[in-house]
Amino acid sequence: MAILEHFDRAGHALSQPDLEKALGEQHDRVTIYRTLTLYLDKGILHKVLDDSGAMKYALCPEACGSHDHHQHDHIHFKCLRCGNTSCIEDLEVPKINLPKGYTLTEANFLLSGVCRNCNAGGEVVGSR
Repeated sequence: MAILEHFDRAGHALSQPDLEKALGEQHDRVTIYRTLTLYLDKGILHKVLDDSGAMKYALCPEACGSHDHHQHDHIHFKCLRCGNTSCIEDLEVPKINLPKGYTLTEANFLLSGVCRNCNAGGEVVGSR
């Protein structure tokens, strides 16, 4: 429960090392790993890939089934100032038309810029 509470308070994607640091000695690395794996398999968390190379996880908006059937058609946004990666649920994901012979099994959409918490005045610096 401490892991779920930390995700809820953070409001952005977290890596296992983020959780280890935040939870201190309350939970060991293996327990955190097993809990993340269980929550991923149960559809409580989903994987978030960003340009850091570290696997991150974020809360699913609602339980979405097993690991093999996550339904996350949304975009992730990484802030260049604070480094946080967040799920943006209300942006339309572009439709991908692959060439004949290709089968899409997973897509990851990552935008980068400055988040609303870091951006004074609410507009993204250098937005297009």
